[in-house]
Amino acid sequence: MKDTKSFSIVVVLLFFSIGVFASVEQVNIAKANKAYSAGSYTDAANLYQKVVDAGYASPELFYNMGNTCYKLNDYARAILWYERARRLDPGNEDINFNLNVANTKISDKIEPLPELFYKRWFNSLVLFLPSDTWAWMSVFLFISGILCFILYLVSRVLVLRKIGFWSAIGLFLVFIVAFTFAWVGYRFSESANEAIVFTPTITVKSSPDEKSTDLFVLHEGAKVKLLDNISGWYEIRIANGSVGWLPIKALEKI
Repeated sequence: MKDTKSFSIVVVLLFFSIGVFASVEQVNIAKANKAYSAGSYTDAANLYQKVVDAGYASPELFYNMGNTCYKLNDYARAILWYERARRLDPGNEDINFNLNVANTKISDKIEPLPELFYKRWFNSLVLFLPSDTWAWMSVFLFISGILCFILYLVSRVLVLRKIGFWSAIGLFLVFIVAFTFAWVGYRFSESANEAIVFTPTITVKSSPDEKSTDLFVLHEGAKVKLLDNISGWYEIRIANGSVGWLPIKALEKI
């Protein structure tokens, strides 16, 4: 009995501490929002950063961080936070719009390689909603399909049996699509190993060596794809397909 009581006390204290922790971060977010509205962007950025450092992650929080950095004319960091927000909510129009605006403020205007229309169409559908939303949708569709199939099995009314059967078929087909989108979106977010350049001007090298051949120049705010890393260097690829090496210290991962 004593052990059970002790365990109950621990559980109560744990939930209390979680509640206090959450309320502290909510207070910081409220303070940050107020500071942003008052034009105190440095204070807002510091408060938002405290919330991030505490382990919170949401598209709204990262979006607010991006807006604050933009107001501070720190466009590279604004792009970083907008990219992080977009990764959590890829179909959000406000995030995508502000990210595009921030990209107009940096030096590098890299033209991406042309993409096949069907691949572009498929990716736009997958990224229209977060992978979690597609996943929950697939669960709902699967359960609905099961219920319709049960209706088909147990009903003695011919019309209801037909409705149950064809509804189950349709729901299972849509479930497969939603599940596929959820899986592809999840794999995309997990494999999207990208970074933002945080050095005003840097030369991309042909190999992981300062003495190697200069290939091209990137500027602060440019986004790169990370391919490999060797002893303090990242092999990177930019949107136009060019590949080279940059020191890890020049980049911050999305």
